[in-house]
Amino acid sequence: MKKLLITGSSGFVGSYFINKYKEKYEIKSFSFLKNDLNSLDCSSIDAVFHLSALVHQMGGASAYEYERVNVTQTLELAKKAKESGVGQFVFMSTVKVYGEETDAKYSENSECHPEDEYGKSKLKAELELARLEDENFKISIIRTPIIYGYGVKANIKSLVKLVDKISILPFGKIENRRSMVYIGNLCHLVDEVIRFRVKHGMTECNIFLASDDEPLSTTKLIELIAKNLDKKIYLIKIPFFETLLKMLKPSFHKRLYGSLEVDNTLTKEKLNLKNPYSVEEGIRLMMQE
Repeated sequence: MKKLLITGSSGFVGSYFINKYKEKYEIKSFSFLKNDLNSLDCSSIDAVFHLSALVHQMGGASAYEYERVNVTQTLELAKKAKESGVGQFVFMSTVKVYGEETDAKYSENSECHPEDEYGKSKLKAELELARLEDENFKISIIRTPIIYGYGVKANIKSLVKLVDKISILPFGKIENRRSMVYIGNLCHLVDEVIRFRVKHGMTECNIFLASDDEPLSTTKLIELIAKNLDKKIYLIKIPFFETLLKMLKPSFHKRLYGSLEVDNTLTKEKLNLKNPYSVEEGIRLMMQE
């Protein structure tokens, strides 16, 4: 049984992964908040799954904090793992390294032009990790769009509450395309990335892109949420609402009307990957688990 060290194990993704794969891996947890890195023993660890991070903050966080948590701590852990003989370091990154909303599709090979401090810190960590790689210490980078599932917080949780409370919403006929990934599909990808390393080995730093099989529009997402709430809703299109929202709340407008689509064909081909859950199943499980 492979021995896996997970940081951020009490978080949304970490909790799901441990519950799902606890019979497959011998899992050890580490917290930067509770544990001392100097006392961490990685000598018997086969792979590190590094989830701990300072994620995008609506209220904002300083560039220093993003650097400290997402870059410095990551590199300290990776160097410790490498010195201890760990064979693989799996780093959870983000599609924010590419930039913001766009009508073009991002792929594994798209150029990176992050615009916020969160994306910049994640890209810097990726680049620094790649420098540590050698034939005995392999880096796997997983870039994710919005992750959803049971227990999700932030924007998705707010949208669910909104749909549950209000029957008439001004979000009809929004035709954006936004890729997301159900947590079950993401954790399946992580498991496959670890298996791929063991089965095939890796000659260079590998970048993997997580996504469900199809993107959703905001309108379609709301309809699926309402369906699983067994709630009748009316989505209407109000003239000038989008323009007004763009003027008054540009960040909300971007999330509701902007497109951010990824094409992870290369990842699927490399891993021979098939997502175990469809978008509809993912939304249903998010609402019913």
